[in-house]
Amino acid sequence: MRTAPAGSPDDPATTVPIGADAAPSRLLLGTILALLVLLIASKAVDLAEPASAGRGASLIDFDAFRIAGQLVWRGAIDQAYRFETLVAFQRRFGEPNAFLPWTYPPVFNLVVAPFALLPRSLAYTLFIGATLAAYLLVLRRLAGSHLGPLLALLFPTLAVTVACGQNGFLTGSLIGAACLCLLRRDPRAGLPLGLMAIKPHLAVGFAVQALMTRDWRTALVAASVALAFAGLATLILGTSVWGAFRDGVAEAGVFLERGLYPLYRMISAYAALRSLGTPATVALAVQGAVAVVALGLVIRAIRRRMPIHRVVGLAALTSLLVSPYAYDYDLPILGVGLALLGPDLLARTEPRTRLVLFGLVWVASGWGLAMTGLLHHRYGGADIPIGVMAPSLGGLALVAAIGLIWCILSRAPAEG
Repeated sequence: MRTAPAGSPDDPATTVPIGADAAPSRLLLGTILALLVLLIASKAVDLAEPASAGRGASLIDFDAFRIAGQLVWRGAIDQAYRFETLVAFQRRFGEPNAFLPWTYPPVFNLVVAPFALLPRSLAYTLFIGATLAAYLLVLRRLAGSHLGPLLALLFPTLAVTVACGQNGFLTGSLIGAACLCLLRRDPRAGLPLGLMAIKPHLAVGFAVQALMTRDWRTALVAASVALAFAGLATLILGTSVWGAFRDGVAEAGVFLERGLYPLYRMISAYAALRSLGTPATVALAVQGAVAVVALGLVIRAIRRRMPIHRVVGLAALTSLLVSPYAYDYDLPILGVGLALLGPDLLARTEPRTRLVLFGLVWVASGWGLAMTGLLHHRYGGADIPIGVMAPSLGGLALVAAIGLIWCILSRAPAEG
């Protein structure tokens, strides 16, 4: 996880390498890349197969992207934000129990629209292949020759993102690109941060950083890009799309309160508490407190005059704790933060503490995957019923991991 741009002349810990020797690291990297290619190819073949007799195709999250894109071309994107009408479209293409609400900001409709013009399998392969390639390129810049060990640590979330065809690699690429610019204090970091208008809650930590450091140039670039993106969406989709988006978010809030989403796939404190029976109002209050404390770590890091790579890394990590609606496929951003903070973490820990931290990261990123497998086994391979309230421990593990990272960063480097 060592990276030259993250180095700081007054912070010798950043020169400590992470992982094994170069040859095993390269072998590990090659193995993981091969596995990812096989996973993508396998999913592409599966998506290319016609639906079985008497049953529609099994929908994944990427199918929601294509359906929304098709509604863009029909001039009916407003219908995507009403679940009653959206589910009717989904059931034409897939199983009758599909539950894929659409709550993305209108700007994301422009991203998914081109993929609606392509066959299902080809569209999936291009989207996942291109975003994964971009993510790996950015992560290589941050992690250097230790990309292999980092990808091994992130493998559960990489597998999840590939399996469902989600946008985690896209958001991870944008956050990673922003970090590369911020390390150089380059205001062009505002460009990828502005494009994070597709999922703005995953970039809140960087807004706090810009405010506390008075980085007005980056903030101005980000705001300009976001406004231009929103203006383009309004011009193409019409002004009514924003009202539909507002109503869709309100409807999704009701779904979340009632536990209709797969909470075991989520990585928020809210989801963890709700899955354990906590009332929604209490869980939401705790979520708010977690978000405030997490963003407060960015402020404390700045006030302590921590090196820029630590501040940026913490901004990436703490952004994951802001929203109650965050999934395991959003965790490629975790890899960006770990790439930046890894050398400092290694310099301040002994093997036992590292093992605990690695275990927490694996639980955070792999809990949803493990629970999905167990539930499919429980229901005999059939679709998991909507509203199944299985335990959600990924969010608790993520909170614990980021808390442990802060405690480690507050230590002095270990001697020797």
